[in-house]
Amino acid sequence: MDMKKRVHLELKDRNPAEVCVLALDTCRSGNGEVDGVTEEFSGLEVLRMVNVGLTSLSKLPSLPKLHKLELSDNAICGGLEALAQKCPNLTHLDISGNGISDIAALEALKPLKKLKTLDASGCEVSARDDYRDGVFRLLPHVMYLDGYDRHDNKAPHSDNDQDDGAGPHGDAADEDDEDEDDAEDVSEEEEVGLSYLMKEGIQDDEDDGDYVEEEEEDDEDGDEEAVRGDKRKRDDDDDDDEDEDDQ
Repeated sequence: MDMKKRVHLELKDRNPAEVCVLALDTCRSGNGEVDGVTEEFSGLEVLRMVNVGLTSLSKLPSLPKLHKLELSDNAICGGLEALAQKCPNLTHLDISGNGISDIAALEALKPLKKLKTLDASGCEVSARDDYRDGVFRLLPHVMYLDGYDRHDNKAPHSDNDQDDGAGPHGDAADEDDEDEDDAEDVSEEEEVGLSYLMKEGIQDDEDDGDYVEEEEEDDEDGDEEAVRGDKRKRDDDDDDDEDEDDQ
């Protein structure tokens, strides 16, 4: 898929100015140039163009809010001055796996005073013996080079790095996860409620059974009393008959 079409697909019905993260990895750039990304993406903060066949950054638009740019695995050999001109607020730049062969090419990044993290691993320049010392001297504001500081301490993991995989579907995915969690909670509540009702129903049935048994016992007691009453009446009648005979 070409880059312009991919941008359109990622954008969908949104206003370009509302997009904060744009991931265009593995699509194809037009003639090695940035295509489809325009200055209308004024609110863009994270841009990924990994392995898209870039050879030049001359058509990169002005993106004043961009702070993270990933350009790894392309064929960029120079022209990095475009970054200082169009993305002055960059703090993270990944140009690993490109064709940068000389430390002098990185001098174009000096105006990027906010740049704290730079990754040029996999470039020819990273094989030089003076690579790390040379870059830290050239760009003293850079704190981490290829994942390590000037004292070879590993860069701390940042949660902000997780947003580069977001894209336009990131929020929707989060919402889906939340919906699934809510559905699981509702299901558990329904199961507990059903279990409780079944238990209550069983208890009610048992109570009704006790009530019926009590009624039956009461009826039996009543019948016994009636029988005893009839017997007493017959006995009294017999006594009266005997008295009349005696007279």
